[in-house]
Amino acid sequence: MGKNHISYVPLEDMDERMQEEMHRCAREGTPRPESSAVRAHAPNAFWAFADSWQAIFHSGVCDHAIKDLCRVYISRTVKCEFCGNQRSEKAVKAGLEEMQYDDLLNFEKSDRYDERQKAALSYAEAIAWGMPADEEGFWARLHQSFSEPELVELGCAIALTFGQQSWIRLLGIDHHEYMAGTAASMAPGFRTAEELAASKSDPEYWAAGAPR
Repeated sequence: MGKNHISYVPLEDMDERMQEEMHRCAREGTPRPESSAVRAHAPNAFWAFADSWQAIFHSGVCDHAIKDLCRVYISRTVKCEFCGNQRSEKAVKAGLEEMQYDDLLNFEKSDRYDERQKAALSYAEAIAWGMPADEEGFWARLHQSFSEPELVELGCAIALTFGQQSWIRLLGIDHHEYMAGTAASMAPGFRTAEELAASKSDPEYWAAGAPR
């Protein structure tokens, strides 16, 4: 095990329905099993997150790929390595390329994002770090790119991500520690325990610099 400050609930201590969700986490990821095994200490919290995440992040009216960009943006800004080293397989299948995760902290200046993606990322930035000075222009930009139902869903997804990742960062959990042996939803370079260790030791590792 790693340095987790809250233990993982053993799979055999979970009921059948919760075990099924844990196997889905191992098979499909986002979330991966480790964070779910921590939430399993409080089944009400386990299911509140799992059900909300399915309804808001994996389903809904707003582009899933945009939601995953915002999820990883939040990971980078709060420096949650556990979440930042995951990718949504659904977003990848929708055409999101790995290089598009690389410029997230400099999204406004990057040519890797279209205006809709940049507007969404500005929304994530404002939720995490506060409203920009040009509040009127900020909202005009969002309304030009998204419908109000999309803005509600995206805002809820970002808010749920921000709260969960700020907490998960404190836990000390890491990948390949629980129900190991699967690579579901892991970013390139993190798909095995050996790759994870090598990537984290690289001076260019995304979380190696000073936090924001």
